[in-house]
Amino acid sequence: MFNQLGVIGCGLMGGSFALALKRAGLVKRVVGYSKSPSTTELAKRLGVIDVAAESALLAVASSDIVLIAVPVAATEATFKAIRHLVEPHVLFMDVGSTKRDVVDTARRVLKERVGAFVPAHPIAGKESAGVAHADAALYAGRQVILTPLPQTAPELVQKATDVWSAIGAQVLKMTPENHDAAFAAVSHLPHLLAFAYFSAIMNQPAGRDYLSLAGPGFRDFTRIAASDPAVWRDILLANREEVTKQTQRFRHALDALEHVIRAGNPQALEDLIRGAAEGRSNWQIGSARGGGAPGK
Repeated sequence: MFNQLGVIGCGLMGGSFALALKRAGLVKRVVGYSKSPSTTELAKRLGVIDVAAESALLAVASSDIVLIAVPVAATEATFKAIRHLVEPHVLFMDVGSTKRDVVDTARRVLKERVGAFVPAHPIAGKESAGVAHADAALYAGRQVILTPLPQTAPELVQKATDVWSAIGAQVLKMTPENHDAAFAAVSHLPHLLAFAYFSAIMNQPAGRDYLSLAGPGFRDFTRIAASDPAVWRDILLANREEVTKQTQRFRHALDALEHVIRAGNPQALEDLIRGAAEGRSNWQIGSARGGGAPGK
């Protein structure tokens, strides 16, 4: 059990982690800080945190586990604010959806203290952001990717593995580079496509009429287009190198489909569709242990 959890960023992710640790009996007290005082006050009123801290540094003080749950663009400022209290016996984690930029920032800002940091990415989320939507079960049955640095203390990596496992998550480890390449393909590109596709429909002269006719398939396909704009702005910019590699691959696949449609070639079109359909069916069967599609 931890004596105190310090949460920096009392939104959906940080709030859900706090609730999960409380429900599992893993923490005695939760101290939270958010840039907006109204957020920490709401978090306290909802029982997500026990004490509202006036600064990120005060949220870290006396904590033996710290979760940094801020937008990836705010990671550097957060590290700078707390670095003087980053101690080797305290477990520091983040929840950022990109990892190379976070790791590079940690090395640059924390320097010799970087061994206390275990970068983490829980593959969980909701379209609705904010602490009001925090859920103790958010991470249950979901994957959490750890991307420790060579300098990261092995005992803290194990402690991070144990705490995520204790709240029901499946923990995997990979390098920051492999993480960002993989999630550009399976999470970041799908969000980008959803944003582009919904915008293309909405901005047509008859777009409103078309949307009135849309059914469950359209709803499911465009669900993630309702995701938090600021969060996804930061993610797509932070991982732009890998994302643009994936957009090029997507354009190639789309061009192939468009070519056979223009040519009126039914067999070639069916072959391309069949390849995708069979691949999707096989993936669905083979992913029974996988913890669901990226929600963040």
